Amino acid sequence: MNYVIVGNGVSAIGAIEGIRQQDKDGKILVISDEAVPTYGRPLISYYLSDKIKFETLPFRSEEFYKSNNVEMRLASRVIGIDTSSKKLTLDSGDTVSYGKLLLATGGTPVKPPLPGIDGPGVHNFTTVAHAEALKELVDKVQKVVVIGAGLIALKAAEGFAEKGVDVTIVVRSRIMRTYFDETAGDLIVNHLEKNRIKFLQGCGTKEIVRFDDGTIKGVETDQGLVEADVVIVAAGVRPNMGLAAQAGITTGQGIRVNDYMATSDSDVFAAGDVAEAKDMLTGEYTVRPIWPNAYSQGRYAGINMAGADKPYSGGMSMNSITYYGLPTISVGETNVEGKDGYETSIYLDEKSSIYRKLIFKDDMLAGCILIGEIDAAGFYTSFIKNSFKLDAEAKARLIEGDPSPALWPDEFIEGMMNNP
Repeated sequence: MNYVIVGNGVSAIGAIEGIRQQDKDGKILVISDEAVPTYGRPLISYYLSDKIKFETLPFRSEEFYKSNNVEMRLASRVIGIDTSSKKLTLDSGDTVSYGKLLLATGGTPVKPPLPGIDGPGVHNFTTVAHAEALKELVDKVQKVVVIGAGLIALKAAEGFAEKGVDVTIVVRSRIMRTYFDETAGDLIVNHLEKNRIKFLQGCGTKEIVRFDDGTIKGVETDQGLVEADVVIVAAGVRPNMGLAAQAGITTGQGIRVNDYMATSDSDVFAAGDVAEAKDMLTGEYTVRPIWPNAYSQGRYAGINMAGADKPYSGGMSMNSITYYGLPTISVGETNVEGKDGYETSIYLDEKSSIYRKLIFKDDMLAGCILIGEIDAAGFYTSFIKNSFKLDAEAKARLIEGDPSPALWPDEFIEGMMNNP
């Protein structure tokens, strides 16, 4: 079989490993518009602040590609797919044939319709190329404004603040609202403010203001002008599904896939931030742009491209990150205010920046938010992922912060022992 993977993120790595699990000999070609092999995208803020070297960014070594007999075409963009002839057209004019195709094209930063956004001094922060461009500036600028409320915005801010730059984050509502509730968000903001990052929450952005020579003056908000030398736009990422749409493949929020990660064309698969795939907890099909889901989707796509016929169990909303020594994690359904059938339990120690919120539904743990103390996160996640039924004692133990594996059902433990 001739396998072609478009994109070179973590889902591509999962796909390579999945294919090789089933097919040791088929040809694998990876095509990426980036100039470097797969790297740890969450690490680019540490690269920006010189905490790590470029050599530590790769997600897999060169030997990985060699040992798996993978051909790479880097700095090469696919501009068209012809599903009838099963050929791709590249920006070089070359064509590439495929037997099975994986679209792992990720996402593109959203560009808000702001006056002044076009021109020098405005940057994104999702790729190592973006980080390289900003490394040229980080020691030359004094003030940076970051527009956005998500993980990318916070990590971009951290990268500059670590270098002593004055950083202000402008947030339309509140930070990380997809994963954290208001209490958790406030704890994170308070912690980051102690580490020299400023916040304007509930603040609308009106314009990126420039001097007569085109250089950045600042960002005009509904709370006044915030001066800046550089502006980072981190207002979200949109699934990069143009190739699929052009080829007549069904799209919605992302490229729609079935339980085997196949698209509406049975020879074309999709995985990662571009895929509209099954959610383990809700059963709905949606885009969940996080690393663990991307890798898992890629792996299932790979084994099914190679003929395994194994259904993907579904992804799960999850976020884990440490901000200046403050560990945080969010798993499952965490923003359920106003929804029927849910019960929440909260423990809060503001002085110590410790927060534990558990969300229950139908005698099961449906989600959790942990700030400060996260040692039990893996155990909480097991209860969420496996939908374990909880009796009164087990529920009380979870609420007390003791989600012991001793509370797992006997049949689950026996299954683990029989299938190590």
